[in-house]
Amino acid sequence: MLIAHNIKISRILRNTWQVDIIMIISCTVAYLVREFLIKHHFEIPSIVPTVLGTAIAFFVGFNNNQAYDRWWEARKIWGALVNDSRSWARSVISYISQKEMDDKIFNELKKRMVYRHIAFLYALKANLRSAVDETYCQYLDEEELREIKMHTNIPNAILTLQSRDLQELNTSGMMDGFRFMEMNQLLVKFSDEMGMAERIKNTVFPTTYNYFTKVFIWLFVVSLTLVTSQYAGLWSIFLGWLVGFVYVSTQINGMSLINPFENNSAAIPLNQITRTIEINLLEMMGAKDIPKPVKAINGEYIL
Repeated sequence: MLIAHNIKISRILRNTWQVDIIMIISCTVAYLVREFLIKHHFEIPSIVPTVLGTAIAFFVGFNNNQAYDRWWEARKIWGALVNDSRSWARSVISYISQKEMDDKIFNELKKRMVYRHIAFLYALKANLRSAVDETYCQYLDEEELREIKMHTNIPNAILTLQSRDLQELNTSGMMDGFRFMEMNQLLVKFSDEMGMAERIKNTVFPTTYNYFTKVFIWLFVVSLTLVTSQYAGLWSIFLGWLVGFVYVSTQINGMSLINPFENNSAAIPLNQITRTIEINLLEMMGAKDIPKPVKAINGEYIL
């Protein structure tokens, strides 16, 4: 996620240089066609780029709004995960009764349930980013690892382990019915939030919107160059590129938000959010080896 108030020109050019070259070539070809082929036959009416520019503005605005909605929904989902994760650790620490259990075994039980949730978060992050990241393994024991390896959806398998232990606590009398329902509801929330995040990841943004926007921008740049060449001459190439650059930059900015879980500077900072939850939960458990927060890269963005 970008955190800098000002964006470097170099970053903009890295994202648009290929399109810029295509636009300059298109504008040059349009200028030459007008000068040597159609100049003495007819003039391109100015209404053509005017209508196209208006249509493109609607397309770009719609695309950007929909892309931002996806990004913001993803951010809200992980914001809810932050709150519910803290509530889960607090419930594990406070709601479970020790009964006749040995202090060491009782503390290990609570530690296992909290650590298992940290593993769930890291597994979910890796799943959403389609990345190979086995950080979650350090928070699970060997028996749990063997069991979840049999599942294709690792985060869901970890929630199953949590639910099973929760049921055993209720059956053994270490947790009353009301507290069991409260903690089980948290597991339901984790499952819902996981499903909502997977829905965003697996739902492809309609390709027709992005495709037709690109086509219309190309037609607009060409028609604008044909019209302005009547008055600006060779400068029409620069004017066509300049106006096209505005539309292209705006469109690329919106499209960068379509996949909010990707590992890039425009996506949701899953590394930072997951690490923040990890630190909070480890501190609540009184752990000593607390990892450092994720820092911004070059003070510009955070992953």
